[in-house]
Amino acid sequence: MTTFDLDEISARLARPDDECRLAAEERFAALDLPRGSLGELQDLAGWLAAVQGKVPTTPLERVKVLVFAADHGIASLGVSVLPPGTTERRVRSILDGTAPVSVLARQFGAQVRVVDLAVDADEDAFPAEVSRHRVRRGSGRIDVENALTREQAEQAFAAGVALADEEADSGTDLVVLGDLGVGSTTVAAVLIGVLCGTDAAVVTGRGSGIDDRVWMVKCAAIRDSLRRARPVLADQIDLLAAVGGADFAAMAGFLLQCALRRLPVLLDGVVSTACALVAQRIAFRAPEWWRAGQVTGEPAQAKAYERMGITPLQDQHVAAGAGAGALMSLPLLKAAAALLAELPLKPVGD
Repeated sequence: MTTFDLDEISARLARPDDECRLAAEERFAALDLPRGSLGELQDLAGWLAAVQGKVPTTPLERVKVLVFAADHGIASLGVSVLPPGTTERRVRSILDGTAPVSVLARQFGAQVRVVDLAVDADEDAFPAEVSRHRVRRGSGRIDVENALTREQAEQAFAAGVALADEEADSGTDLVVLGDLGVGSTTVAAVLIGVLCGTDAAVVTGRGSGIDDRVWMVKCAAIRDSLRRARPVLADQIDLLAAVGGADFAAMAGFLLQCALRRLPVLLDGVVSTACALVAQRIAFRAPEWWRAGQVTGEPAQAKAYERMGITPLQDQHVAAGAGAGALMSLPLLKAAAALLAELPLKPVGD
């Protein structure tokens, strides 16, 4: 089993190219337009220039939505309104092209790839390519037991690293990071709560649309899980094993390796945001390679964005999961890249 040197990962991670960011600002200043008239699109273009390391930026033509799918044992407490089998059914809807993310991806010219890390389904439920990185079936109930063993957490982390390398090597130029899994917002709230040092009530959201009674059950589950998380806070792999899941460990590894490979990522919901916060704990510069696609309305997500200093691009409150909400920000990024690359400079002497 691969053992990762997290300190080495942090040491190797470089920052996006500030010179290219400044060059983008200078190019916008030289346009035949009122200064600042393109608003936030200029900031987005500057970020793209920095992560691509070039000015003008190249078009975003090979965008991939990567969906990490897994089920979570904490769902057995009834913290979600979604019934058992929902994750398997929703994975199938992505594969057959009928999921919201599939429709939006076709609209915006992106590809969708779903990866089964720990869906509560038979091993042969999906095509081999989907389940190639599968770690286990479901996870432990994190309020009373570990989600994974240490070895499984390392295996999932390694899977995320491998997936990032695959996407970078294949020429993907932007990843929209999505997730699917019953119970996942509860797990995300635990990770964000322990990393931000907050009480359960501060990070407990409505997730799948729960009522007040279920919210109280969910809050109690998060409270008990936080007690189990605090003793292992110093080791992020142990933390992911104790109160995370195979999808969370894989996404953390994926985000870090994307930053190392200079592959920009759009975060979607509270799950990808929680994984980003874990990754930031390993490498504090890593969030410079990511942008938040949207706000979902989950209080834990807002807390994590605040901690990482990330401002969401949109406030659509899309909670469909699988990257659908973040995908709505893709046209903004494409517009920013096109404006920086194609607008003519002000004629000399004007």
